Amino acid sequence: MKNYVIDNLPDYFKQYKKSIKDPKKFWDKIADENFVWYQRWNKVVKFDMEEAKIEWFKGAKLNITKNCLDRHLNLRGDKTAIIWEPNNPDEEAQHISYKELHERVCKMANVLTELGIKKGDRVCIYLPMIPELAVTMLACAKMGAVHSVIFAGFSASAVATRVNDCEAKMIITSDGSYRGNKAIDLKGIIDEAVEKCPTVEKVLVVKRTNTDIKMKEGRDFLLDDYYPKASTDFVTKIMDAEDPLFILYTSGSTGKPKGMLHTTAGYMVYTAYTFKNVFSYRENDIYWCTADIGWITGHSYILYGPLLNGATTVIFEGVPTYPEPDRFWAVIEKHKVNQFYTAPTAIRSLAKESSEWVEKHDLSSLRVIGSVGEPINDEAWHWYNDHVGKKKSPIVDTWWQTETGGIMISPLPFVTPTKPTYATLPLPGIQPVLMDEKRNEITGNQVDGALCIRFPWPGIARTIWGDHQRYKETYFSAFPGKYFTGDGALRDEVGYYRITGRMDDVIIVSGHNLGTAPIEDSINLHPAVAESAIVGFPHDIKGNALYGFVILKESGEERDKENLKKEINMLISDTIGPIAKLDKIQFVSGLPKTRSGKIMRRILRKIAEGDFSNFGDISTLLNPEIVDEIKDGRIN
Repeated sequence: MKNYVIDNLPDYFKQYKKSIKDPKKFWDKIADENFVWYQRWNKVVKFDMEEAKIEWFKGAKLNITKNCLDRHLNLRGDKTAIIWEPNNPDEEAQHISYKELHERVCKMANVLTELGIKKGDRVCIYLPMIPELAVTMLACAKMGAVHSVIFAGFSASAVATRVNDCEAKMIITSDGSYRGNKAIDLKGIIDEAVEKCPTVEKVLVVKRTNTDIKMKEGRDFLLDDYYPKASTDFVTKIMDAEDPLFILYTSGSTGKPKGMLHTTAGYMVYTAYTFKNVFSYRENDIYWCTADIGWITGHSYILYGPLLNGATTVIFEGVPTYPEPDRFWAVIEKHKVNQFYTAPTAIRSLAKESSEWVEKHDLSSLRVIGSVGEPINDEAWHWYNDHVGKKKSPIVDTWWQTETGGIMISPLPFVTPTKPTYATLPLPGIQPVLMDEKRNEITGNQVDGALCIRFPWPGIARTIWGDHQRYKETYFSAFPGKYFTGDGALRDEVGYYRITGRMDDVIIVSGHNLGTAPIEDSINLHPAVAESAIVGFPHDIKGNALYGFVILKESGEERDKENLKKEINMLISDTIGPIAKLDKIQFVSGLPKTRSGKIMRRILRKIAEGDFSNFGDISTLLNPEIVDEIKDGRIN
């Protein structure tokens, strides 16, 4: 275990040094000592960064579900693997033990086999946050089928695009889902999608809402008709290290979504190692990540990372504000959660509410709190630290991507001294470099540039499904020999990293590179502002100028708008400098967001430029109606 757990800061530097000096030896040890293998590897890593070809633990044979479940049965059979917290707090939570989860997964693998699924087939999963979602993913991995989870909030056309891209043979869905006080007809959405999906042979339906649904003879099957009589024995399929584990779609800045392919061994080793260290997980802790399993965060840090470590992980079906805005805090208190991992979007929206909602709950069980999905702004960081962590629980501000498979840069709790809005230091095995526009590496500290990674790590996605060329061009061509993250970052005087936002969110105004994140941070400090987004638009003199879209709190609605604009620009001028002042400020009721809470800046950029053609597919937005409202209110 010594190599697996980092205990203190000197130990971190020692491990980090080892991992950079001899990555092969470092990962060889971690893989060897902490997992079960049918066969060891004959080569730790083989890669060609120019061609974007990367293989880890070559020649090894394993099964990830065996590592998540089977191997824990002797020691942890009766321990709770999953706590399922339903949408409605009056419905009873489920505590599923490792033994019970193992049985459910074997039964599900037998059902899928009976319905014709075999090793290598793609299965799309469109389910709410219910136990069956975890069970079907683990069952697919156990039998060697490739799962592709589609977030159960996407429209039929967005589903069809993804199903067709990976040529899925089956879709697993449910009759419906609950989200706050709404019930959503998932089966109806799948019926519409499947019309346009020629490769889909069967649709398996899980019951959740018990609503009446249409079943198509010969295509649709109810899980309830098969599951009860399915055997609890299933012979686990032996997989190669580089066999596909799952495909997960991430929206590209242009064009169709990219199906990121993750393979078995490297992903397993990397998610397990990062989970253990970033969350300082101990044997009887209760861990909760609030993400949806439809995103990479859910794959790596609700399901695979925790279960590989024999942890207890919470799966939450509901939303943070239902029935009241204290639902998160009530769940932490109820299940005595020790690690809590959520997104800045959620933190900002809960910070808008009265802090009494937090204060009325006992959060003393918390030991580590984390943030994921985008850089956390200063105000949200301090609110989270003061009210939720009570200044006792370190905040792990984690930076990583769908493409990286697991966390890359993050403080380690009780190890790395934290600094608000900084992701701090890279994890062992990760070699970040900052590059300038001439493709030269920027050395030293107090610098900023494009964030690249110099050497492959086990969790990196291997390709874009069906389009290796696009993978190569997107991630490996801008800075040859390195993985380009698409993000900008700065390195401070001690070598800490702060992610400044997507490179396409860096706007050059009068020759100055301005990242949007720090400007938004300063606007959000204004007491009347709830949230903001900045984009650039062409300007005759400056090259680009800044356009701000600002959502006001209730207290700001009554204020004189011209005065507000002046105050906002004063704030920016005070915190960043006059160069960063906004030329145009439009007050809006909302911003176009993806369902994972990312602001679609591409759309805002187009509106700011006055280009209303081709916004791309806006049906997958959380609030597509907002686009017209912003467009109509554009400032000329």
